[in-house]
Amino acid sequence: MAKGYRPDRIGEEIRKIISDMLLHGLKDPRLHSLISITAVDVTSDYSYATVYFTVLGAKAGEGEDEMADVAAGFESSKGFIRRRIGSELRLKHTPELIFKADRSEEYGRHIDEIIDTLEYHNEDEEQ
Repeated sequence: MAKGYRPDRIGEEIRKIISDMLLHGLKDPRLHSLISITAVDVTSDYSYATVYFTVLGAKAGEGEDEMADVAAGFESSKGFIRRRIGSELRLKHTPELIFKADRSEEYGRHIDEIIDTLEYHNEDEEQ
């Protein structure tokens, strides 16, 4: 139990640091304030941290291009972000950052559309 608790805590701290940097510290125009860091998964040996992000307000058709631009912005700022995380958390080894787009909201909308297309039959009405 205690073994899995610390990576979660560190992941939450990394999420807070990156979110704060998006608001105040990053000057890359691809990384704007409409980006939300949804989760950070840290491996048990603290060598990697997968950062999941989503672009708020992205429309269905143009969302892919915007997600790719944001991913490129994070890749170019990766060293700066990692140094800031290392200095704030004071870890012996700062995890390597991996940035991935969070598609859960998109997937949820897709499931809602499928459910809306299904025909609903109430058994009580048929009797």
